[in-house]
Amino acid sequence: MSPRYTALMASLPPLGGLLEARAPAISMLKLESRLTLLHPEDKRTLDLMVGFLSQSVRDDDSLAAPVDARLLESANQFFKEVSNPTLRQLVAQRLDLRTIIAALRRRHRGESEPPTGPAWGFGPWVNTIERRWKEPAFGLEAVFPWIPNVSHLLESGDLVTLERSLFGVIWKDLDRLGFGHHFDLEAVVVYVARWALVDRWSHYDARLAVTRFGDLVSTSLAGITNGSQAPPPPRSAPATQPAAASR
Repeated sequence: MSPRYTALMASLPPLGGLLEARAPAISMLKLESRLTLLHPEDKRTLDLMVGFLSQSVRDDDSLAAPVDARLLESANQFFKEVSNPTLRQLVAQRLDLRTIIAALRRRHRGESEPPTGPAWGFGPWVNTIERRWKEPAFGLEAVFPWIPNVSHLLESGDLVTLERSLFGVIWKDLDRLGFGHHFDLEAVVVYVARWALVDRWSHYDARLAVTRFGDLVSTSLAGITNGSQAPPPPRSAPATQPAAASR
């Protein structure tokens, strides 16, 4: 246990629940100031994580946006430089979520068969999704129990509740990833990811969200090449769903 990380985590106020606060308990400037306590190499790791997560959910985007070349490039860089299995699992989970949502959106648009040609997703579940395309949850409900509810919300057009549900999935997965980590790099990363979710939700505009989702459902998911996919992370970490985003 590093004394500087004990001091860092002790200086960060509790964030509360995802939907409870109108704003994060600590400002971005104060949080960034506290993060100067990180070891330089850990600060580099955190910066890579934030770089990926900010690509994963951007201010002009949504959790249901497709896996695109920029996101995969950011993930590739992360996997290349970071060996920590918990942090790699966090990034892999986000890509899993985005891949599943991309498949649900395609099916919602009326695509009765899985896509052919350029790669459209990431990770070990792509082949399963393609094989079991016509099944409501692609046969993955045991691994990702949130799929049936998210699929229902998408089909019913309840897009604001859908976004809220996806935020909730990520929040719960951060609970699991952070279990047992209190005064280490993993604890810091989970805190920053939680902070980003609270911050994003506090600025959430439901009217704009409906417009964004409508645009996303009508746009193409093409443009990813097989060669751009990130190498699969170790699957030895606990099997959980995706992690949070940063602004």
